[in-house]
Amino acid sequence: MYWCCAQVEPRRERLASHCLGLAGYEIYQPLLREQHRSRHGHRKITVTPPLFPGYLFLWVVRSWWDARWSPGVIRLIMDGLQPAHVPDAVISEIRSRERNGFVELAKLRGLAPGMRVKVLQGPLQDQIGLLDALRPHERVLVLLRLLGGQQRVELARNAIEAVE
Repeated sequence: MYWCCAQVEPRRERLASHCLGLAGYEIYQPLLREQHRSRHGHRKITVTPPLFPGYLFLWVVRSWWDARWSPGVIRLIMDGLQPAHVPDAVISEIRSRERNGFVELAKLRGLAPGMRVKVLQGPLQDQIGLLDALRPHERVLVLLRLLGGQQRVELARNAIEAVE
């Protein structure tokens, strides 16, 4: 008995999870909870994207072969001729970060929304803007003055630094 990882068709995690569950597999798909503003900024919208888009963890008790051919599954992540084992400690660590069924990622230190930041690299290098939001996967949203107005730009966390 072990955990392994399945790559699923884009945005078909629910189908794959349902079909794998019907086949007798325990499925684990960690989810995030994110707050977004509506298109016009009038409402807050809560979305729950997967922590690992396009992937599910599954608990293999007997045979893994049926999981490979389940609807919605592209492939199992393999280690040679067998599915690669995901250590129990990895699953436990992810589950330990869950609060009310959603994974809470560690907050990035030193940065907070509303701070002035400078872009360090890329085509927007040396631009000064306001940090709008911290995103999952080491990403940030920055408001920059571009094209005659404020534009929201998504950047890598290491592409900015706080300015005094």
